[in-house]
Amino acid sequence: MRAFRTVLWVAVVVLAAVLAWLMLEVNRSKQNLAEAPFGVPFQLVAQDGKLVTEKAFQDKPTALFFGFTHCPQVCPTTLFELNGWLHKVDPEGTKLNGFFVSVDPERDTPELLGQYVSNVTDRVKGISGPPEKVQDMIKGFKIYAKKVPVDEKNPDGDYTMDHTASVFLLDNGGRFAGTIAYGEDPAVAEKKLENLVKG
Repeated sequence: MRAFRTVLWVAVVVLAAVLAWLMLEVNRSKQNLAEAPFGVPFQLVAQDGKLVTEKAFQDKPTALFFGFTHCPQVCPTTLFELNGWLHKVDPEGTKLNGFFVSVDPERDTPELLGQYVSNVTDRVKGISGPPEKVQDMIKGFKIYAKKVPVDEKNPDGDYTMDHTASVFLLDNGGRFAGTIAYGEDPAVAEKKLENLVKG
């Protein structure tokens, strides 16, 4: 009987040690995930024709938006508002990055995207590239983007895109730090950007 109890206690101690080790590994994995930059590595093209990678999102806090140039309302409104917030929170333009990634690279060449963005803001840089590379980046950043075909009642029209409408906020290591929702109260949006700068 004594031998059975000893074996039982040893088994309990070993089980407790294994459970403690598993909890430590789970917590370590969560911490590593939280410390990792948001998204995936990519190589796309900025509006000036230069190569841009995920490193562009890691040198300072970043406001990141996904949209397209044929967007009727959400994208131009968001760009206009983001421009105002960036100028207010970071007047010198030295503390925050702003990027607009096209979800419609078939139509949005880097040059076209650059014209579109620069008509609205001098604080946000457009990013596009080969459609397959853009799609890989969009999927890796877990962005919803879907082509909506031409309406049967309007066969002469063109397709549009459904897409995530939030502005993603990344800290100076490229880690996810929150979002600004479409239609967010301007004071709340500015406060989020202020907090992003403060770290």
